[in-house]
Amino acid sequence: MEFLEKGKTIASISYITFIGGLIAIFLNLEKQDPFARFHIRQAVGLHICMILIGFLVGFIPSLYAVIGFYLFFIILWVFGFTGAITGAYKKIPLLGDLFQNYLKFIQ
Repeated sequence: MEFLEKGKTIASISYITFIGGLIAIFLNLEKQDPFARFHIRQAVGLHICMILIGFLVGFIPSLYAVIGFYLFFIILWVFGFTGAITGAYKKIPLLGDLFQNYLKFIQ
């Protein structure tokens, strides 16, 4: 039970900003918790997408685009974060498979 709690803690930290994701990677280096690794990949992928797509949305002079962008990523963030807190292996909709495949180097 303690093992799962530590994994949940590291997984939850990974969703708290991109720096939280980096901290979670280093915290998970020793234990190699598979639950934490799963959520670290999801969170880091989500943060990277948010930065890249946010850069592109910045060139669109529309308030609706900005609101839609933030709403989309807030919903995905809440989905991932609640999965980390509850101990569930739930992939982020639309992007979760990509994150797990392309971020395999995160151990």
